[in-house]
Amino acid sequence: MYVPRHFVPDENAVRDLLTHSGASDLITMTPQGLVATPLPFAYDPDAGEHGALIGHMARANDQWRRPVRGEAMVIVRGPEAYITPTWYATKREHHRVVPTWNYMTAHVYGQLVVHDDPAWIEAQIRRLTDRHEAGQDEPWSVDQAPAEFIERQLRAVVGVELVISRVEAKFKLSQNQPRENVRGVIAGLEARDRSHDAAIAAAVRAHDPHAATA
Repeated sequence: MYVPRHFVPDENAVRDLLTHSGASDLITMTPQGLVATPLPFAYDPDAGEHGALIGHMARANDQWRRPVRGEAMVIVRGPEAYITPTWYATKREHHRVVPTWNYMTAHVYGQLVVHDDPAWIEAQIRRLTDRHEAGQDEPWSVDQAPAEFIERQLRAVVGVELVISRVEAKFKLSQNQPRENVRGVIAGLEARDRSHDAAIAAAVRAHDPHAATA
């Protein structure tokens, strides 16, 4: 992935993205060509040297059966948004501005391990469910469903684990813009009053290279 120096995040920021990611794309090169599946993953920082992404997929999805050529990859995404040049203060000065897109992403590479083990799968599902239910007013848990129903569900899926070997991350958040343009981007995103815009506005603010000198 092409990552200009302005957009290189630090390790803590990348770890935070992996920890709080939503659905990501698992991509493998197989003898039949490229295969991709969107899956929710949980990040386990204590697995292996660089951590692991753990998830599960439908048993009927034959991606897990196909031999992987080389490394597998998971594309993790954070918030993103279109950036209009009308938010730039410099537009009023010289009009030498163009639209762009702000985003946060990580390409996570590693060995794909399949876990056809109900106990492993159940532990992964409980972990993933507990994470996403934590913010609910009435959190749901696996134990609320009948045991025999859960057993049938577990037989219908397989566990997948990407043992991470390397991560390439890019946080494109207007860091290459002058201070007044960054402030305009934050204000413009916040004024649109949409949930995903609020998230990317917070990210632009958090990674503002001018904040220390403001």
